[in-house]
Amino acid sequence: MAEFRLLGPVELVTATGRVDVGPPQRRSVLAALLADAGRPVPVETLVDRVWGEEPPDGARRAVHSHVTRIRRMLEQAGDGHEAARLVRRSGGYVLEADPERVDLHLFRRLVEQARGSDTGRLRLLRDALALWRGEPLAGIPGAWAARVRESLRRQHLDAVVAWADAELHAGDPGTATGRLRDLLAEYPLVEPLAAALMRALHAAGSGAEALACYAAIRMRLADELGTEPGAELRQLHEAMLRDEPGRPPPRRPGAPALLPLDVRGFTGRDAELARLDAVLAETAEHPTAVIISALSGTAGVGKTALAVRWAHRVRDAFPDGQLYVNLRGYDTQQPMTAGEALAGLLSALGVPAQDLPPQEDDAAARYRSEVSGRRMLIFLDNASSVEQVRPLLPGSPSCVVMVTSRDSLAGLVALHGACRLDLDLLSAADATLLLRTLIGARADTEPGLSCRSGAGPGSFGALDR
Repeated sequence: MAEFRLLGPVELVTATGRVDVGPPQRRSVLAALLADAGRPVPVETLVDRVWGEEPPDGARRAVHSHVTRIRRMLEQAGDGHEAARLVRRSGGYVLEADPERVDLHLFRRLVEQARGSDTGRLRLLRDALALWRGEPLAGIPGAWAARVRESLRRQHLDAVVAWADAELHAGDPGTATGRLRDLLAEYPLVEPLAAALMRALHAAGSGAEALACYAAIRMRLADELGTEPGAELRQLHEAMLRDEPGRPPPRRPGAPALLPLDVRGFTGRDAELARLDAVLAETAEHPTAVIISALSGTAGVGKTALAVRWAHRVRDAFPDGQLYVNLRGYDTQQPMTAGEALAGLLSALGVPAQDLPPQEDDAAARYRSEVSGRRMLIFLDNASSVEQVRPLLPGSPSCVVMVTSRDSLAGLVALHGACRLDLDLLSAADATLLLRTLIGARADTEPGLSCRSGAGPGSFGALDR
């Protein structure tokens, strides 16, 4: 059977060998379709993914031409049984392919299964990592490919760290050291990689080399970034100095996980999710700043739904936990004060009720101390003003803050360097797809339904504020 490959050069491989996909633009179109295999991809999205914000004249015609040739290629590659089908639907083009035959989707499924499996975790992670063949989307130009490539690199690093941990638990830490050394040489400032290598070396009986690894990354962080290692590395180093038996703890126990449930029927917002991924990537470039994303937009446009979806996608990047508070900025009930929010956040961080400072300034200082050095995502939902948010901002560059509000929160941008993302209505194609997801065939049999119901992207679900 045919296999589609994105975790390396974009390829279609059949039982008889590799199929010539064609020139780079056609590979870009194929990659853009495979990234959402089984789901409609509007022509406008394809144009954006291939050419970016300034497509040339005739870009839509070029997409249709590439689609025709990709469809013919799939028919020929099937040798009587189609490798996949590329069809046109109301929401755009759909590449109907078994996700098990697309390495990107198979990789993500295996990693997700490994999170919930104890007995099969190591096997699943080995299978996932075996799918990698180098740089993802190799040879595909453009901003969209670069964003996807960066996101996949982070997912790969997370999977390698999880695999190394599983090898250690299986009693074979030496297997992981070579791969970890190579990756740490490529990403010398990624602390989870250094921690994984230190654990593997320590378990393999190379305690001196593990301590040398810590000294090396500490020096690199100081020289290049002017900062000290984070809490995980410091705790690991201290445990090794004490030569404690067993595996040193990599994370703080009882990390809070307060994210709301992910949103059913979430549709579209690819560009916005990619923008948020890019903001997160800035944490490696600007480690002395707290990265703040401010999602603004009118009521019901889907700010919270987007923020929750993104937060769940990246939650593994925050091993010390995820905090969430609904500030009720525009609810009918009284908005939450900063003092009330701080009390809830401190409680989630394990501060006993009797130790909560009564004054807001003191509570804010205690809060900053509690999150200092922790790799945490802090989600401040439904804020009414900068003044409501400011006391809740951490002082540690290890934290990332997400704020949603109907207000533009210009003060966060001006004073704190927040990245503002103004959310607009869903495109007509995505809105129709959302209706189809939620109400089924009625969306097609009653084409005027979305107009009659006033269905904007945020009109469904309690989280769409």
